[in-house]
Amino acid sequence: MTTTLNLGSRRELFIDPLLIEHLDGAELRLHPPQPQEIAISFDAPWEGLAPGYCTILQDTERCRMLYRIMPAGGCSDQDPRQMTAYAESADGIHWEKPALSLFEVDGSTANNVIWRGGLSHNFTPFIDTNPACPPAERYKAVGGTKIEWGGEGLWMLVSADCIHWRKRDTTPIAFPGNFDSQNLLFWDATHGCYRAYWRDHRCQDPRVPSGRDVRTAVSPDLTTWSEPRWLEYEPNRSGSPERDQTDDPTGDHHQFYSSGVLPCPRAPHLILGFPQRYCDRGWMVSTDQLPDPEHRRRQADHGIAGGRPTREGTVVTDVLFMASRDGTAFHVWPEAMVRPGIQRPGSWYYGGAWFTWGIVRTPSVFPGAPEELSIYIQERFKPDGPGHLRRHTFRMDGFASLGAPLPGGRAVTRPVTFAGDRLSINFSSSGGGRLRVGLQEASGADIPGFALDDCDLQFGDELARIVSWNGQRDLGALRRRPVRMVIELKDADLYSFVFEPAAAAE
Repeated sequence: MTTTLNLGSRRELFIDPLLIEHLDGAELRLHPPQPQEIAISFDAPWEGLAPGYCTILQDTERCRMLYRIMPAGGCSDQDPRQMTAYAESADGIHWEKPALSLFEVDGSTANNVIWRGGLSHNFTPFIDTNPACPPAERYKAVGGTKIEWGGEGLWMLVSADCIHWRKRDTTPIAFPGNFDSQNLLFWDATHGCYRAYWRDHRCQDPRVPSGRDVRTAVSPDLTTWSEPRWLEYEPNRSGSPERDQTDDPTGDHHQFYSSGVLPCPRAPHLILGFPQRYCDRGWMVSTDQLPDPEHRRRQADHGIAGGRPTREGTVVTDVLFMASRDGTAFHVWPEAMVRPGIQRPGSWYYGGAWFTWGIVRTPSVFPGAPEELSIYIQERFKPDGPGHLRRHTFRMDGFASLGAPLPGGRAVTRPVTFAGDRLSINFSSSGGGRLRVGLQEASGADIPGFALDDCDLQFGDELARIVSWNGQRDLGALRRRPVRMVIELKDADLYSFVFEPAAAAE
C-alpha cells in the first residue's frame, strides 16, 4: 500500500526520488551551479598557504568567512603555526579582510587573524539559531584533530561576535573519529536538535568499501549526544566490499573527504550535502596530461622520499550532491555537482574544486531578477601562487529539477495531502516549452475541474507562479485530502513547489 505524504505548507524540492511514483519521458536532473567571478584571493603577506576548510555564514547584516592559513611550505595537522583568519562582505560578492589587531604575525598586528594553533586545522563555525542559545555563545565552532595523532581532540569554541573566541568546555567532545577534515555542527530547527558530522575512516564494516567516510550524531543541548552512526547512502557507495577502495584508480567509488552537510535554505526540513569526493587515480596516461605535470611529479616524489602517500601528485577531488530527510540516510547523485573544469594551471589537484561550507543569498547577476543562491569553490590550493575562491550561483531551489525535453514527459507523484490554498511553482521553460499540473484522487481518477486538461498552460521562468485551472486558483476544497499530482513538461524544469496559504500568494 502506497503511503500518503503529508506536505503541510512545506516547500518541496526535487532533490531525491521520494515524491515520484512514476516517470514517463520525464527525469530528475542535477543542475551544476554557474561559475561567476573570483570572490576573494588569499594573497596577503601573512596568508602563506591558504585557504583551507573555508566557511561562509550569512548573518543578519553581513556575510562572514573564516578560513585556515598554513606556513608557505605546508605543515602537519597539529602544527601550532596554523591560523584562522576572518573576512566579511555586505553582499556576498565583494569581500574585505579587516585589520583586527588580535595576533602578531611577522612583527605586525595589522592582519585578520582570529585564532592560532592546532585547532585552526579545521576551525569551522556556525550561527546557533536555537532560541535557547545565550547571546554570548551565538557563534559556535569545532576544531581539532585526533589525540592519538598528536592533536588536541575535537573542541567546541564559542563567541559573541564571531571574532573573539574561547573554548567552551574543559575537555574535548567525546566522539570517536579522526577529525582531520571539516567537521560540522548546526542547529536543526525542524527536528529540534543539534547535528554533528565528522570525518572518520571506515575500515571494519565488511558490508561496505573502506575509506574516508562520515559519522553523525544528534544532541538536544550540545552536551548529551546520541550514539554515533555512519551515514547511509542510496544508491550505496559503489565498488567492491571485498577490497580496499583507497587507491582504486577507476574513481567510481564515493570516498568522502568532507560532507558539506547543511539545511536547505528555503526548505529546512531537507538536509543537503556537498561531499568532497576523493579519488586517487594513481599514475595513468591521463595523469601525465593534467596541468603542471612537473609540479605533480615533484609532489609525488616528495611523498615517496618522506615515506608519505603520493596523493598530492595523483589525487583529484570534485564535489557531489546528496540529500536527506532524516539527516542520516542520504540519496547521493553519483555524477559530480562541480567538476574541476577545463584544464588550466592550478587545476585538477587534490584540494581543488573544493566546496566552501555555506550557502548565501546574493543579488542576481541580472538586474531586476530575484536573488540567487551562491556557493564558493576553492581553486589553486596546491600549486605556487595565491589560492582563491570562485563564486558559483544557483537559481533559488535550483540544485535539481523534474524536467523533460521538448517531445514531452510526465511524472505522477505519490499521494500527498497539503494544508494550503494555492499551488506555487518554481519553474523554467523555453520560449516554446510548457508545464501543466493535474490533480487526481489517490486512486488515479481525475478530480473534476482540476484535471491535466483543465490546467492553464504555464510557460516562462519564475520562482513563484500560481497555477490555475480554467482560471481557478483556489484549492481550499482539497485541503487535507489525498491527491496525486500529474506533472506534464515540455522543454521545461520544475525545481520546487509549495501549497501555500492564499495570503502568501497575494
